[in-house]
Amino acid sequence: MMLVALLLTGLVALLHVYILVLEMFLWTHPLGLKTFRNSLEKAQATRVLAANQGLYNGFLAAGILVGLACAQPLLVTFSLVCVVVAGCYGAWSVNRRIFLVQAVPALLALAAHAAA
Repeated sequence: MMLVALLLTGLVALLHVYILVLEMFLWTHPLGLKTFRNSLEKAQATRVLAANQGLYNGFLAAGILVGLACAQPLLVTFSLVCVVVAGCYGAWSVNRRIFLVQAVPALLALAAHAAA
């Protein structure tokens, strides 16, 4: 069960690295526009805000990865809870789909850690 927990946690970290790349570097490119359902005009106007969001997603990934690398379960748990909170807020304030994409994988990872 611990292997499942580690794999799910690693996938959450990779997801947030991917989100970092989308928001910081691909926001105004076709993949970023399609992913976030933005027009080019809106994306250009919000580019700096998106980069800031991307940076925060990178911090979430870093917390998870450092926690895993240093065998610090409390840091991993804290980072996963932060991901859940961010996913819930994003679902409430932007789009419910964010809950499924961001919070659910982190909740599954937390459940797997609790069961391990």
